[in-house]
Amino acid sequence: MTGYTDTIRLWATDTRRAGLLAEADGVGEVGLESSEIGRRLAVRFTLKVDLDRVSDARYQVFGCGYSMAACAVAADLAVGQTLRESRRLDADCLEAALDGLPEERRYCAEMAAQALQAAVQSALTGGTVRTALPQDKAHGPRVTPNHPVYVLLMSSRSPAAISDEDRHLLACLLSVATEEPWETGAALGLDDKALDALLSLVFPGVDRAVLAELASPTKIPPLECNAELLTLLLPHVPTDRSFMQQMISCWLVRILATRSALPGHLWVAMGLTQRPQLSAAIRRHLPGLAEANSRNMRWKRFLFKQLCDQNGGTLCKAPNCGVCSDYHLCFAEDGK
Repeated sequence: MTGYTDTIRLWATDTRRAGLLAEADGVGEVGLESSEIGRRLAVRFTLKVDLDRVSDARYQVFGCGYSMAACAVAADLAVGQTLRESRRLDADCLEAALDGLPEERRYCAEMAAQALQAAVQSALTGGTVRTALPQDKAHGPRVTPNHPVYVLLMSSRSPAAISDEDRHLLACLLSVATEEPWETGAALGLDDKALDALLSLVFPGVDRAVLAELASPTKIPPLECNAELLTLLLPHVPTDRSFMQQMISCWLVRILATRSALPGHLWVAMGLTQRPQLSAAIRRHLPGLAEANSRNMRWKRFLFKQLCDQNGGTLCKAPNCGVCSDYHLCFAEDGK
């Protein structure tokens, strides 16, 4: 793991309490309501209780290293405490135990704390308790054809080597990035050199200074590109394509590794108008990755499941997808 503090790395790789407890006394979930399918990262906590005291705790998390660390420390802190004491373990407690979190990762501690509290409530009242984090924005496409940045980009000359689909894809990404509190390139995992190349090759005549005038003021540290996802995705870049196509594939890999860290559907985080556009882009530029997702798993879940499988952490509660009661949470028809 790169880009993490030593404390975060320590807890994120601590899998002593990862997994699922059989015949648990308390089960709490966040992000697994039917209305939340694919909309955010998800956590499940299971607890064993002995004489009103948490005797064991396990977690399953579908998310980044910060999420894994927050869940690991939450489970560790809960064990040995009474149910009443465990209810005091809020996001502030978890963040303090992790020696702080970046502002944009605060939601990881909130998610872990809420799932733990749901499990405690379950132990007190019986039955699985499902809860949801507040939604920051209405769920749906964030870029429309009349978005000023989209209009500017798509009005530029269209190079013969670039398809309309790829110009639309990259215009949506740049448009949504200008609305966010990061530098436009950083919001997509691209450095200044890569952003300049993208603009000059795909949208001739539009430079970074023009985008900067339309972008929201930068307020917080740059969004990080997930190094583990980047390592996972880079081998899928085809080597038998034209220079231009390889460039787009490399940009897409960095963009996916960065935008996957945001809450919500990945296709929405990329500013697209519907999920099939993301699937089509991956088929065009990362065909091996598209082939690997043969069962049409939601893309963010698919990517993080690959990391979970590699690192030994998992949200899955069944040995294979076909027999899992959460199947509908991971798989859906295109467009949903």
